Order: sequence, then structure tokens, then C-alpha cells
Amino acid sequence: MASPAVSPDSSSHEALSSVNSAPACSPTSDSENLSPDELELLAKLEEQNRLLEADSKSMRSMNGSRRNSGSSLVSSSSASSNLSHLEEDTWILWGRIVNEWDEWRKKKEKLLKELIRKGIPHHFRAIVWQLLCSATDMPVKNQYSELLKMSSPCEKLIRRDIARTYPEHEFFKGQDSLGQEVLFNVMKAYSLVDREVGYCQGSAFIVGLLLMQMPEEEAFCVFVRLMQEYRLRELFKPSMAELGLCIYQFEYMLQEQLPELNIHFRSQSFLTSMYASSWFLTLFLTTFPLPVATRVFDIFMYEGLEIVFRVGMALLQFNQAELVQLDMEGMSQYFQKVIPHQFDSCPDKLILRAFQVKYNPKKMKRLEKEYAAIKNKEMEEQIEIKRLRTENRLLKQRIETLEKESAALADRLIQGQVTRAQEAEENYIIKRELAVVKQRCTSATENLQRAQTTIRQLQDQQGNPRFSEEFVTHLETELEQSRLRESETLGALKEMQDKVLDMEKRNSLLPDEDNVVRLQEELQALALREAEAVKSLTELQQQVKDLSDSWQGQIQRTVLGRAEQTCAGLREQLRLAAAQSKGLQAQLSESHRKHAEAQCKSKEEVMAVRLREADSMAALAEMRQRVAELEIQREEGMIQGQLNHSDAAQYIRQLKDHIDELKAEIRLLRGPLAFGAVGLGTRLGDEDSLGSSDEELPPFALTHGDIGDLRDLGDMGDSSDSETEGAPTAP
Repeated sequence: MASPAVSPDSSSHEALSSVNSAPACSPTSDSENLSPDELELLAKLEEQNRLLEADSKSMRSMNGSRRNSGSSLVSSSSASSNLSHLEEDTWILWGRIVNEWDEWRKKKEKLLKELIRKGIPHHFRAIVWQLLCSATDMPVKNQYSELLKMSSPCEKLIRRDIARTYPEHEFFKGQDSLGQEVLFNVMKAYSLVDREVGYCQGSAFIVGLLLMQMPEEEAFCVFVRLMQEYRLRELFKPSMAELGLCIYQFEYMLQEQLPELNIHFRSQSFLTSMYASSWFLTLFLTTFPLPVATRVFDIFMYEGLEIVFRVGMALLQFNQAELVQLDMEGMSQYFQKVIPHQFDSCPDKLILRAFQVKYNPKKMKRLEKEYAAIKNKEMEEQIEIKRLRTENRLLKQRIETLEKESAALADRLIQGQVTRAQEAEENYIIKRELAVVKQRCTSATENLQRAQTTIRQLQDQQGNPRFSEEFVTHLETELEQSRLRESETLGALKEMQDKVLDMEKRNSLLPDEDNVVRLQEELQALALREAEAVKSLTELQQQVKDLSDSWQGQIQRTVLGRAEQTCAGLREQLRLAAAQSKGLQAQLSESHRKHAEAQCKSKEEVMAVRLREADSMAALAEMRQRVAELEIQREEGMIQGQLNHSDAAQYIRQLKDHIDELKAEIRLLRGPLAFGAVGLGTRLGDEDSLGSSDEELPPFALTHGDIGDLRDLGDMGDSSDSETEGAPTAP
């Protein structure tokens, strides 16, 4: 059911190179414990390794082309024979190790360690891995078939991640393939054995590597042993406390051995967990190709997580120069694309560099204790914060209850005071009404006494005839009215007495002064308890604030670090902007200089045009003067009549020729002048004073009279010529 990770040829070549190419093949301290046959076997391995290295070029040429000479073919055949002998010796050696495992593990431990570091042959990996972790006879192996019949709560998660485990490997490629099925079985069985861990995504890659080497029952036993004895269970717990410890220890090693790279990582906010978490969780199985990752896993099976620290530091040391020059995004891409394939052709080089890294187990133990102390302190602080928050919540509830009780007592007190004031007011009103009734009763009694006195007087004087019957009747009527008023007054008095009794009863039911004082004392006690609760709440809030400040201090330091990085970036941008500003200023000054030169050149051209115009004007003036002189000479010749016919004709022809020359010169002068004026107007545009030079020049043209005179002179010359030809010559 197992599928090989690599081909037999590549595995045998890997075994050969790993056994003999690494330095320190066998320690001298263990050579004394070896038998003569073993020493002879090791010597043969070293000799065959030297021959293999000497003939490596001929082996490559034989595999690459068929154009080699006969000597190279002989060398290749000898190398192949050496290789076959070396494979045979390697199989013999590891077969002896497997058969005598207990003896090698106890007496030849250092030599076994060196051989494992050089690589376990592919076909021996399954049994050697089981022997290394003591997973050959485990009781859980008998429970495997029963576990597969049970259902696990993690089945959906396992199914979801199965397709993402070694998706390019033939053994796991394709949905519902044999590799995916056995991987699901092992992960499901372990999730039922260890329900606290259940299933973690990175563990599937470790199980997948085991399934490439051995059947699923044996892979399950080896995985259980790895989780229990190799700290992997703590790594894959939901809290991942062991992963935090590994990251803490790795950061300490990075700070101690590569401080410059550590500072660069911090400046770019490139956390160790961003690139090293997968190293510890998958043991480089998701980082390196399988041949390189398997070599690392060989050493892990014997030495534990120490090899992960060593290989990680070796990778950072090897790539420090390149990583320092990259930003955060560049470093992420570099870790994903460049680093995994640097040691594809030479895994021994990686192992050699890894064991050159300084690793101190005592420091690791000390760092483990420090990390545990830090976590315990953080846990205590969190517990204290939780306790304070609980107390704070309870105090708030108690304060709310006291406030409600205080408000109820205050309402009762106020209501009692209001009721007592109302009763006192009613009592006062009743007493006043009682006084009025008593006063009325007294006046009625006095009136009754006076009426009785009057009746007695009347009875005494009954015999007196002066009193008539009408008077007696009137007195009787008044007497009845008086008695009626007396009865009404007595009724009102009785009613008022009843009211007084009722008021006295109600007054007796009201709280007395002692009750009021007691209520006030209770209110004061409640106010004191409320003040104490507020004070304790303030103290708790201060403690919570102190704890929050201590946490915020760390956060502020991180924020300050990021702010410094941002400031550095802004300074760099400011420097670049200043450099660009200087370049633009230089370009601006150059453009100003060119503009000034163009203006100077334009002014020089304008001056040259003006000078040419002045010369042209002077030449025109001179020509006008000469024309005027010629006209004067012509007039003088006509007046004097001293010219003969032949001389006049010749003179006229000379004048015509001279006039034609003058006209030609004028045309020549007018042509450059007009062209200069047009060119200057095109260049300057805004200089209207030079727009048309013809307007400034005085017009030079012959009048009609002058032309007629010249024509007359010409006719005279022609006629004179004809006459001269026709007439005889004078003697």
C-alpha cells in the first residue's frame, strides 16, 4: 500500500552520496568499538566514494550523449561497477544495523547518528523510522480497525483538506485515490484517539510522508508516537503554546547570530511567524522538495526539533545578503519561490550548513523557562484583569442596587414629610374652625342665657297689662329660633369634635421625630456605603488603567517603530523630491538663458535691418541728388543751345542708360529692404515700427513732366539723328 517517494535510482544515488559525501564519516571515538569487518566495510565505502567522485564527469557524459571516446566508456563502466558495489555495501551495512538495532542504539550511538545524518536509504526508511521512534509493537495498532468503524466530528475538515495535501504527488493525485483514502483513515483514527487535539491541517503532510514509506497501520503507530514523544502534540493543540515557544527560541537565535537581518526584519515588520510557522508545523515538508525534506525528516526522527532550528538558521545565513536588500513583499516572494529550490541538487550542503549553526541546548532550556514565566505572568495578568472586571461588574450592580434603595428611601422620606406637612396644615385648619365653633357656641350660650333671663322677666311681668299677646308670641318665636340655632351649633360642635378626634388618631399614626431621625440615619449610612463602593470602583478602575497602560506601552513601542520606518521612507521621498526640484530648477535656468540669447539675437537682427534701411535711404537720397543734377544740366543745355544734334543724341542716350541703371539699383535696393522688413515682422510680430519699411522711405519716382521731357529729348535725339543722316554734311 506504500508508494515510493522517489525512484530507486535516485534513492540509491541519494543513499550513496549521503553515506559518503558528508564530512566526518565515522568518529574515531567509535572506531575502537567496531569489528574488523565493519572497519573494512567503512574503508571500502570511502574508497568507492573517492572513485565515484573521480569518475563523476564520465558518468554524466555517458548519460548525456553517446559521443565519448573508448576511455570515457571504460571509466563510466568502472564507475557503474563501483556504484553497484557501493549500493551492495550500503545495503549490507543498513541490513546489519536493522538486525542488530539494540546493539547499535546502545553501543554505537554516535556512529548511527552520523549515518542517519548522511541519509537513510529509501528502502530502509520505513523500518528504521519505526525503530527510531519505538513504534514496532504498540497496543494502539490493534485498535486501528475498530477506530475506522467509528465516526469523528473532524471528518468534514479532514475531507476538505485531503485534496490540498501533496496535490502533485502521484500517490495522492485524483479524488478518491488510494493515497487520499488511507490519509483520511489515519487522520480520522488519530482524531478519535486524541480528542483534545483532534485534527490540525499541518499534520496531514507528516502523515502523507509516512504513508509514502509504509502501510497505513504502521504509519498510524509512528504518527501517534511522534505526537506523544516528539513535542508535536503540543504544537498541534488548539492553543499552539509549543509553537509560540519555538518561535520565541528561534527569534532569540536570530537576534544573537544574525543581528543585522533581525533588525531588517523588524524594520519591515516581517514577523518570524510569517515564514517559520510552517517550518515547525510541517517539518519543512511544505517548503522543500520531497528528497530534501526526507533528509531533514531522517534527522528529526533521531534528534527531534533541534534540526528544524538548525536548518532554519542555515537558510537565513545562506540568504542574508539577498534578504537585507528586499522589502516585506519581496521577502515573502523570496521565501516562497527561491529558498525552497536552492538545495535540490545538493541536500548534503544544507545538512552540513545546518550542523555548523550554533545551537546550545542549555540556552534553549533557559529560554523555555523564560517563555513559561512570561506566559504565566501574562496568564496571571489576564486572570487578574478578568477578576477585576468581574469585581467591577459586581460593584456596579451593587451600586445600582444601593442607588435604587437610596432612591426608594428618599422617596419614602419625602412622601412622609409631604404627608406630615399636609396633615399639619389640615390640623391647623381644623383647630381654627374649632375655635370659631367654640366662639359661636359661647355666643349662642350667652344669647340663650339672655333669652332665658328675658323669659323669666316676662313670666314675672305676666300680670302686667302693658305686654300684649302679640309681644309674647314674638318672644316665643325668637325663643324657638334661638333654640334651633343652639341645636345647630351643638351639631356643628359635635362634628368638629369628631374631626378633632379623627385628626388626633391620624396624627398618632404619622411617624414621630424618632422615626424620621432613624430614616435619616439609614439614608446617611446608605450614602456612606455608596461612597465606599464608588471609592473601591475608582481604585479598581485605576488598577485596570495601570494594566492597560502597561499593555499599551508595548503597543506604542511597536507603533513608534513603525512610525520611524514611515518617517524614514518619507525622508527618502523628500530627498528624491529635492533632487527632482534641483533638476527642474537647472532646466528652468537653462531655458531662461536660451530665451535671453534668443532675445539678444533678435535685437541684433533688428539693428542690422535698421542699419540696412539707413544705408538704403542714404543711397536713395544720393540718387535723387544725381537725378536733380542731371535735370539741371539738361535744362541748361536746352537754354544755351550749345549742343549740336549729334552731341545731344549721344547725351540723351547716356542719360537713358544712366536712368535705367538708377532704376535697376532702386529695384535692387527695394527688394532686400522689403524682404528684411517682412522677416523681422515674422520674428518679432509685435514691433509695428518695423512692419513696413516702404512707408518710411520717401517715394522715388519721375513725374509725368520729367518723363515727357526725357521723351522729348529722346525724340529730339532721334530726329536729329535722322536729319543728320538725311542732310549733307557741312564743310
